[in-house]
Amino acid sequence: MSHELLRQPRWRVIDQSHLGPLFDAKQSFAIDDTLCTAVGAGCSDAVVRTWVHDDTIVLGIADTKLPHFHEAVSFLHKEGYRVVVRNSGGLAVVLDSGVLNISLIFPEATHQIAIEQGYEAMYALIAAMLAPYGVRVEAGEVVGSYCPGSYDLGIGGKKFAGISQRRVRGGVAVQIYLCVDGSGAARAELIRRFYELGRQGEKTKFAYPDVVPAVMASLSELLGCELSIDELLVALWRTLQSFGGELYSSALESGEWNWYEQYWARIVERNETALSGALSAGE
Repeated sequence: MSHELLRQPRWRVIDQSHLGPLFDAKQSFAIDDTLCTAVGAGCSDAVVRTWVHDDTIVLGIADTKLPHFHEAVSFLHKEGYRVVVRNSGGLAVVLDSGVLNISLIFPEATHQIAIEQGYEAMYALIAAMLAPYGVRVEAGEVVGSYCPGSYDLGIGGKKFAGISQRRVRGGVAVQIYLCVDGSGAARAELIRRFYELGRQGEKTKFAYPDVVPAVMASLSELLGCELSIDELLVALWRTLQSFGGELYSSALESGEWNWYEQYWARIVERNETALSGALSAGE
């Protein structure tokens, strides 16, 4: 299965999957916005960026409206997780050393990319990457999962990945988190507890998910074999090459750092505002 967006003549590859625990998730969101700007301005080829963050919970803007938000965040801190509020929609997800994130960043300069096109391209990519394992990847909301959406990816009814999109200055970032190894249910239990503490039985205007840990799993659990981040990275590079694209390694270039500093300042300010007081709440 292929998709027109995946047939890029050249892919700029930025691999940030092994930067370790000091690599902050806020940096990732600022980097993707920077790359959207660069791609949208015609200063960069299409980008595939891979990234891993240790023990981090990424929250959506809606999560900050929980009636007992600071108490719930304090619980996550006590469990050893950093907490970041992303600069786009969606809800809480778990990132750790067993979760691989992939961003595909496309230009919209010549033609508009429909939201469904972005989702379908990522779905096609993941399905092709996992085809050698003899599994059928399903797309559709998995009720009971955290951050549920119409493009949840699952195998046998259990979710292992979720897709999101962000559009900035003519660039489109299609982002996915893939639970590669570890326990999907344990990650889901952490988010279930977060919402339990955040709501405490109160009615809310926003419909937060009732997380059921049993409906989530890692790829290692679903495939019945130990799968590593590095193995999946190799599958990614091979799959993109199979679509005819040339891949070359890259990093942020000198002209992109000014954009990065601006986006970094914005997301830092957002997080300082959203999370102020969360460290001491509930203690």
